[in-house]
Amino acid sequence: MIQRRTFLTSAAAAGAATTLLRPFAAMAQNLTGDIYKTDAGDTVSVHPVQHASFVMVTPAGAIYVDPVGGAEAYAALPPADFILITHHHGDHFDPETLAGLVARAGAPVPMITNPTVGEQLPQEMQATNTVMANGDSGTLMDMPIEAIPAYNMTPERLEYHPQGRDNGYILEVGGLRIYIAGDTENTPEMKALSDIDIAFVPFNLPYTMTEEQAADGVAAFAPKVVYPYHYRDSDPQKFASLLAESGAETEVVMGPWYAS
Repeated sequence: MIQRRTFLTSAAAAGAATTLLRPFAAMAQNLTGDIYKTDAGDTVSVHPVQHASFVMVTPAGAIYVDPVGGAEAYAALPPADFILITHHHGDHFDPETLAGLVARAGAPVPMITNPTVGEQLPQEMQATNTVMANGDSGTLMDMPIEAIPAYNMTPERLEYHPQGRDNGYILEVGGLRIYIAGDTENTPEMKALSDIDIAFVPFNLPYTMTEEQAADGVAAFAPKVVYPYHYRDSDPQKFASLLAESGAETEVVMGPWYAS
């Protein structure tokens, strides 16, 4: 089932355990995004910003993922309570944007990054950063988090994301398991994932993978919901069609990543 959502919706894939809601609280805050109910009865809202940048508003606070594009791009969203960064490329990591978001928050904002970003952060941000390498696990605002390898396997793409350097993440919010792939191909580690409720998966060449590879990877671990992201100059509808042809029951949600 494919839907394009630029505002709160209430549709969900038939039989999917993840339930989309439209609570008045979110609307009162003038937020736009998709709302998912957790096992604990709370909600998580997903707010695409651009390309690979998005915000998740959780019961514990607002988590900013790979925020770039200037702090003003996030003005309609709650201030950052936590920042999560997958790797150091400029479409995922921008110190100027981070500085603006921290200033808006009015206090130091804790972060989790991969080691490369940890080395490149300004000194004052290093003090509030936790570095996670592939395979590490810990907590983010008391929620379990695990760093998943994100890398290229195709020989002509190895220079972009070498194995062992960059992170994806699995975050668990009230029993809702969320996979943020970062920049990767359909690696064995991706295909071996299990019990994922929401996934964010990239595809664009030459940096990540093809629509065919992305569909293959998603079909293998079968999340309940997948957001194509980081797909500039690629075809998300082709990905969705290939995924449907595979027999996967995953719902594809098309966020407004390139709306402006």
